[in-house]
Amino acid sequence: MSLKSTTIDDGKAVVLEPKGSLIGGAEIDELKEKLYALRTSDIVKVILDFAGVTYLNSSAIGVLVVAHNAFKEKKGKLILCNVNKSIDNIFLVTKLTSLLTVEDKREDAIFALGK
Repeated sequence: MSLKSTTIDDGKAVVLEPKGSLIGGAEIDELKEKLYALRTSDIVKVILDFAGVTYLNSSAIGVLVVAHNAFKEKKGKLILCNVNKSIDNIFLVTKLTSLLTVEDKREDAIFALGK
């Protein structure tokens, strides 16, 4: 997996752009390590832009839940955007939509960071 990282909002927030399938192994490890590094830094707002993510499994869901809870504990936010239909269905079935903030577009996610 390739994980692009962009700092926005004068260094107060980061956009991560994972690519491919998040089904374990190196893909999950890279995302988990980056999220851990961010939550142990001064960054409190993270957008995960899933435009390039084709699929995820329970390992990825676990990483998202842990990251969400960690940023919430820091009084921060973790927001997902550009989630494809199949991943959105997974979030609906697992009721993660009641826990995670998911926006349609990156612009919406950036706006939601300020709320």
